[in-house]
Amino acid sequence: MSGNRKAYRWPTRWSVMSELLFPPLADGTARVFALPPGADFAAGLILGLRQRAVGRAPTLLARTRIFVNTERARRRLTDLLEDGAIALQPTIRPLQAVTELVPDLPPADPPVRRTLRLSQLVRQALRADPSIAADSAPYPLAESLAALSGEMQIEAVSPQRFRTLDPENAAGHWTRSLEFLSLIGEVMDDPKEPATDAESRLRHAVETLIRTWAEHPPTHPVIVAGSTGSRGATALLMAAVARLPQGAVILPGLDGDLPASVWGALAETGLDAPVDHPQWGLARICRTLGVTPSEVPAWAPDQTPHPSRNRLVSLALRPAPVTDQWRTDGPALASELASATQNLALIEAKDPVREAQSLALILRHTVETGQTAALITPDRQLARRVTNALHRWGLAPDDSAGRPLDLTPPGALLRLTAEALCNDVDPTRLLAVLKHPLTASTSRQGRGTHLGQTAALEACLRRDSTPQVSEHWLERQSSAPWEPEWASWLSAFLRTCATGREAGSLADQLARHRGVLERLAAGPGAPPGSAGALWQAEAGQAAAQAFEELEANADAGGDIPRSEYPLLLRSVLSTRDVPDAPFAAHPRISIWGTLEARTQTADLVLLAGLNEGIWPRLPPPDPWLSRGMRDALGLPLPEQRIGLSAHDFQQAVCAPRVVLSRALRQGEAPTVPTRWLLRLTNLLEGLPEEGPKALGRMRAAGAGWTALAATLERPNSALPRAKRPAPVVPPDAFPRTLPVTQIDRLIRDPYAVYAARVLRLRPLQALIPEADALMRGTLTHRVMERFIRATPGDLPDDAAAVLERVIRITLTEDVPWPALQQLWAQRLLALKDFIIRSEAERRALADPHDIEVAGEVALTGTPRPFLLSARADRLDRRGPQAAIYDYKGTLPSLSEARKFHKQLPLEAGIALRGGFGDPPVGDIVALHLIGLSGTGGTRDLTADRGSLDADWASLTALISAYQSGHAAMVARLRPKFAYADGDYDHLARRGEWQDSDPAELQVLE
Repeated sequence: MSGNRKAYRWPTRWSVMSELLFPPLADGTARVFALPPGADFAAGLILGLRQRAVGRAPTLLARTRIFVNTERARRRLTDLLEDGAIALQPTIRPLQAVTELVPDLPPADPPVRRTLRLSQLVRQALRADPSIAADSAPYPLAESLAALSGEMQIEAVSPQRFRTLDPENAAGHWTRSLEFLSLIGEVMDDPKEPATDAESRLRHAVETLIRTWAEHPPTHPVIVAGSTGSRGATALLMAAVARLPQGAVILPGLDGDLPASVWGALAETGLDAPVDHPQWGLARICRTLGVTPSEVPAWAPDQTPHPSRNRLVSLALRPAPVTDQWRTDGPALASELASATQNLALIEAKDPVREAQSLALILRHTVETGQTAALITPDRQLARRVTNALHRWGLAPDDSAGRPLDLTPPGALLRLTAEALCNDVDPTRLLAVLKHPLTASTSRQGRGTHLGQTAALEACLRRDSTPQVSEHWLERQSSAPWEPEWASWLSAFLRTCATGREAGSLADQLARHRGVLERLAAGPGAPPGSAGALWQAEAGQAAAQAFEELEANADAGGDIPRSEYPLLLRSVLSTRDVPDAPFAAHPRISIWGTLEARTQTADLVLLAGLNEGIWPRLPPPDPWLSRGMRDALGLPLPEQRIGLSAHDFQQAVCAPRVVLSRALRQGEAPTVPTRWLLRLTNLLEGLPEEGPKALGRMRAAGAGWTALAATLERPNSALPRAKRPAPVVPPDAFPRTLPVTQIDRLIRDPYAVYAARVLRLRPLQALIPEADALMRGTLTHRVMERFIRATPGDLPDDAAAVLERVIRITLTEDVPWPALQQLWAQRLLALKDFIIRSEAERRALADPHDIEVAGEVALTGTPRPFLLSARADRLDRRGPQAAIYDYKGTLPSLSEARKFHKQLPLEAGIALRGGFGDPPVGDIVALHLIGLSGTGGTRDLTADRGSLDADWASLTALISAYQSGHAAMVARLRPKFAYADGDYDHLARRGEWQDSDPAELQVLE
């Protein structure tokens, strides 16, 4: 790049002061120039201007008007002109600024207005025919219709053309689509608002300028530079400018190495045209301008950094029908391959994370060497990964795309509050709102106080799990340590969220949302009208502008269902980008999208994310028109976007120094290289000996960076793996009491008892109740408890009806999800016959006496006092005899139940020792596990006195061993499922050892 900035010395004397920048044109011809792939377009453009300015009047360049494709290209041209010797600068504008040259053009409507108007029409169509799409789809459908409408207007395709399409041979979907597309006409053909959207205004401005120029052509130079003419209005403008007396068009990246036969193939049109070739768009614009691509002169000489690489890439990207030319033309490149692949590296990282780290290292190295580097990729996730990796060294790139507004802090708060206003306020959503950094940003109590109150709220939510947080729930938490002002502020938010869930006008919903937003951002005790830091900084100002734009155009949205509002808001926010730290960006490293990279370059160019589906992105499916229908209407084919991406790739890969990178895997799946990289590597591998060598050098250069990136994650020394823990606790640290349910755990996983009872660590409860086995087991216990209380004594004749009523009432009261209520009710009703039949057998044995009864007994014979407690699901009595039952979901095998499920035998031991109160129990007649899943079933455990005494003695010995410090609390001593995770496996660092590993004793003091 710096090599093209040659100092130019203006002559001190002028012999001829010409007012013409270009020589006169012959009638009917067009003035077209080009710069080759790989050239620094901006520097080459200025060099050509300087050369043509020799001998011209100094004011000529000041009167020159240049149109470029992007605002970034305009800024770079301006910067280069300010650094150079041209004192009087030309006027440089982006192509969209053509509308400023036409007087009396109506002001542009924001795009959201057209989309809102279309959404009303779509909603009406869906009401008339609900089978078209889901009732939540109006706004997304309206967005796609608006995009199609804009495309039609920029290409001057009238909606009346839909009537000329013949869908007889098409699928029924396309026939219905044409009927639906009649909605576009109601927006495009509105005579009251002509040319109010961006596309129609641009087309109207171009057509007006062409008519004006036909009568009064401008005498000053007019140049269109850097555009490929991919849009109809742009191509129309380029054709007009190229035929002006002092007009010129400068094409970017025109391949001068393509033979005439290939250019002829690229001139094809229709469905079979090679629109995905990088030069097809330039071939089309040349045909429009009436010039032969191979004869287009260079705008400035010597602008090709690597002529040999241009020839290699040109051959690799030949259209598929002429790929056989690799065999004939390829061997001639053998002597040039070393030069062609010089300063060309290929990174093939194992995954996107390693790819980003390698690219970040290259960017850091470039900064250290004092050069400039640009990362070019359409993959925004990869760009963010590289940005995060650069933070390691305190570097921030100048990212042209920035961050979508909906991912910034203000955008996230807007989305979260919109969801809360239009849906149930569950604990997760509420805490996300309260913990947001912009919430309570100017609270009188202070941000720290607010976060403390939020932490107390989270503790309550985890203790009293609820699927929905309401004002009523908040009032029930009378013991919570909340300050009244904060609680009142939160109650007002919950009250607003609970009201007005019906459909309403978009204007009313926006007003309601703004009020909630600003009160939340201000915090409790803030003065009225305050919005805290919500609308501050660049992201806040962008969010305010987007919200105000919605408010200003809300009348076009009419009434919308409340459920559509969050989707509409997120869609509006996601279309706007906010620069990331523009003032902290390093001047030497940049991240560009493919559009920004077309007219600028850097000392080092990194082309990243070179996998199919990323670069190029596959065209999204068109829900409205088939390829044939688009071709008949004169609209671009979807594959044309691939051709534009291919042209971007060809321009960038021909830069002086290039790094190509891709990831070999994405998640668990292997990736496919982008078609252009695949063509290049296949060509090199198929050439004679020099081809594979050149490709090997490219891969070796890239492998050096991936190896260096791998060292960033490699520790300086190997860390030993943790061993299976087995702490031996001091006798006085062992628990003085345990429930019988923990005895099973003490047998299977003593370490879990150590963590829970010795270290006193408790797993956090879920914020939202989960429909898991624990909830279903609790509900099953509650159903059986209510059924037994409703049918004391002998079972009545209508026992089945009573059970069904109990099931439905219990599920309605205790299950917050209607669909799950029905599902679980049907599963329990399927057990109705088993429950009635087995219940009759149980009542023939003993009478229901105690339900969820608590008991405890102190063990004797242990070194230290120990209390065994229990809560029996059910204890039936008949005289001195008792039967004890435990409700289960899935029943264990009989062998497993007798070895590990000691709950019932130990509860029997407590009963025999008077632990459940009077009357005393003299004999245990039954110990049953009752399965209440599937078809039901029971497991009968041994209830004879000898076995029960043996179990009690075993428990005494087990507790004595732990109390005396002779037994270790081994992690996962006898796991039920080897693959299942326990609550404390992460504390035991289970991932570093296996269940078969020996335990490491740790004697604690």
